[in-house]
Amino acid sequence: MEQEPFKVEYTNTVFFIRLNKKDKAWLTYEVEDGVMTLKQTYTPEQYRGKGLAKMLVDKAVEVAKQKNLKIKPVCSYSVYYFLKNPQEREILAEPYRSMSEEELKAYFEKRLEEEKSH
Repeated sequence: MEQEPFKVEYTNTVFFIRLNKKDKAWLTYEVEDGVMTLKQTYTPEQYRGKGLAKMLVDKAVEVAKQKNLKIKPVCSYSVYYFLKNPQEREILAEPYRSMSEEELKAYFEKRLEEEKSH
């Protein structure tokens, strides 16, 4: 039986991809004052490296554009996404949009360290 393509669904607090009966990849977020804060991304280990987190952030960017929101990347993956997809940076809220490549990389490293320490 062929695996159907992954599909991103969302509620008002989470973007998610159903992987099987019990597993999901997800990205939690909140919207306040016209800003969508991307809080936490998770992909089950056996599904990592397949582009699922990118699909989740792609969908968040798409929804933010539709709703005229800016994005505040907090989880390390969302910061990484904007490092790898500079063409999408204009959707970022300040001060992230104005960060240089080096500043964004430093912020990414800082977020990674903070996540590892939790």
